[in-house]
Amino acid sequence: MKSLTIRQLDEKNEEIADALISLGISRTVARALGYLQGSNEVTSVGLEREAGLRQPEVSIVMRDLKERGWISEREEKKPGKGRPYKVYLLKVGFNEIVAELEKQQRRAADEARLRIERLRKSKKS
Repeated sequence: MKSLTIRQLDEKNEEIADALISLGISRTVARALGYLQGSNEVTSVGLEREAGLRQPEVSIVMRDLKERGWISEREEKKPGKGRPYKVYLLKVGFNEIVAELEKQQRRAADEARLRIERLRKSKKS
């Protein structure tokens, strides 16, 4: 009988993912970022296994992160036959990602304050 070891996000990376989710990041993106921030390079298969994502989720998440400019990707040929696999790497520091998320949260809070002020002013009229 074969034994199968399934690694998952450790407690620290799970905490990071939970914090990102609370900031409005989707669960899949948060889990991928939680895993990426603690790794040098990651393959798509590694992300599936370690972050607990399915293959289509990995593709969607990586496309999103690439559009944000947060990751770089390259293809690496498998030994022997088969399609090459993708290797991902955070292109910006995790602190920069957090700073960008902080800016987004501040903008959203400022916009909410403005809407509340408009509501107060419209009631007085």
